[in-house]
Amino acid sequence: MASVTPHIGQRRSYDGALCTVRFIGELEGTTGSWLGVEWDDPTRGKHAGQHKGIRYFTCKSKSATAASFIRPTRPADAPQTFLSALQLKYASDGPSDNGPVLPGKQIVVGGKVAEEVGFDKIRRKQAQLSELKIVILDGSCITSASSPTTDPEDHQTIRQTCPKVVELDVSRNLFTDFGTVVDICSELDSLNSLRVNGNRFQNVLEHEKLNGPHEAFKGVKELEMGETLLGWPEICHIASKFPSLTLLEIGTNQLSTLGPIPPAVSFTSTLVSLNLEFNGFTSLHDIAALTTISTLRNLHLKGNLISSITTSSSTEVPVFGKNLQYLDMSYNKVSDWQFVDALLDSFPGLTSLRFSHNPIYENPGLEDGAISETDGSKKGTAASDEAFMLMAARLPSVKTLNFSNITTADRTNAEMYYLSRIARQLSTTPEADEAQVLARHRRWAELCELYGEPVVSRQQDINPNFLEARLITVHFYLPELATSESADNMSVRERIVQIPKSFDIYAVKGIAGRMFGLPPLKLRLVWETGEWDPVGGFDDDDGDSSEDEEIEAERERRQDDSASLAGTSVAGKKGGRFVRREVELKDGPRQFGYCVDGLEAKIRVELR
Repeated sequence: MASVTPHIGQRRSYDGALCTVRFIGELEGTTGSWLGVEWDDPTRGKHAGQHKGIRYFTCKSKSATAASFIRPTRPADAPQTFLSALQLKYASDGPSDNGPVLPGKQIVVGGKVAEEVGFDKIRRKQAQLSELKIVILDGSCITSASSPTTDPEDHQTIRQTCPKVVELDVSRNLFTDFGTVVDICSELDSLNSLRVNGNRFQNVLEHEKLNGPHEAFKGVKELEMGETLLGWPEICHIASKFPSLTLLEIGTNQLSTLGPIPPAVSFTSTLVSLNLEFNGFTSLHDIAALTTISTLRNLHLKGNLISSITTSSSTEVPVFGKNLQYLDMSYNKVSDWQFVDALLDSFPGLTSLRFSHNPIYENPGLEDGAISETDGSKKGTAASDEAFMLMAARLPSVKTLNFSNITTADRTNAEMYYLSRIARQLSTTPEADEAQVLARHRRWAELCELYGEPVVSRQQDINPNFLEARLITVHFYLPELATSESADNMSVRERIVQIPKSFDIYAVKGIAGRMFGLPPLKLRLVWETGEWDPVGGFDDDDGDSSEDEEIEAERERRQDDSASLAGTSVAGKKGGRFVRREVELKDGPRQFGYCVDGLEAKIRVELR
């Protein structure tokens, strides 16, 4: 096909690099005419349409390096029709009745020419254009559907050439007119998947072939229009011509907000998967228009700039349909755990989530007042594992996180870990601010009901020269099974007393013995730290048998009943690999202040 004289809006290809002509004329301080082009690859250019401080044209791309000036005489790649590109790719090396198969390009591996085995068979099969079902013609410089010959008998239509095509990829070509795509698809009666990524369609809303009824896309269920730089109204207008659409991919289109979906757009009742990756959304409110799509099941938002649920201008939380189960929020800007907590408000049906490579996931301790122990030195796997546990605990309905299934044991461990971290945060917070802290942890009450409320030991800053700094407030209590007939006062089960840090363990046992009327040397003192530690020996299997669950429940009841005498308190009503950490205060001259942490301690008194 002969080269066409350059004109504004023309699509061109130079050594395989696609561009659009945005300017034709002279430049200040130069001689001769220039073409101002906007490259499809925004990193290829040098500027955004200006020269020596003078702007000559504006690019659709927001990149500062999408444009260049080139001479009109620079050779451009020859444009093709759909049929010529098809013949060139799939039939140019095919078998001929009049001669042998043309030799293919040599394959060199490690400096040695590899022998091609079986490629002739592949070429022969590809050359049977009438049997092709998948056609990939990306980057083929296609500008039109076909070029009629002077003799109509020599002209073969697309329908006659490749009637069985099911999947068609004509991405990154030289289309400017979506009508060309209509012409091609109208002759492919079996088509159900269409990819037109990376093209630059013009005047979509006014195009006559997209305004009237037609049957070109009646069977197409999958449509990809990424990197086309089309606006949301144009995308909706094109998509409205696909009555059976179930998958729509429109990533990398510089979209920052989605307006209301026009009533004529049919995909609101058919669409299942929507890909909006690598656009410019900053909040979930920017895509609130999608809440009207009740059939939507998968939503891909990877690589955007999302950091909040709502915006400063609107505090209304968008609520998506309960059919939406999978959400990809990876590579965004979320740095607040409150966003994670609110996800289930916006996505009540969410069961599968991808959330990696957000600031809050890469460093779970970023948030002010964070419950995490993660700091700047804790990176990589350690931070990701901790973030995984915190998210699994905060989102109880999510069953798959970052492509990993959350087992029953994973959930239990995560919830217990999360509960212990809340307790640790409360221990560093004044009691007056406790309600404010708990307001940031929606599941606090629920988790306390499941596993028991953890002990919160608040440490106050006290002048070390004061007497208070040298005393420990000890909560002694005597379990029911630890009493004996020799006890003088059977009704006394708990006592609170202040003990100097400098007392040794013998002296502490003497105090406990006098309080409960028990012989000191026969006592066992166990400090209950209020924290949980991971241990082995628990079954990680997620058995579904109701009989197994009953056995497990009975085992846990027996453990709970005997926990005091055994010195191990099983944490909660679920099985897991965490138990409450307890420390026995061994007999010896070691000072009491070195055996417990803080200025408060809860100690269980038992008979040996």
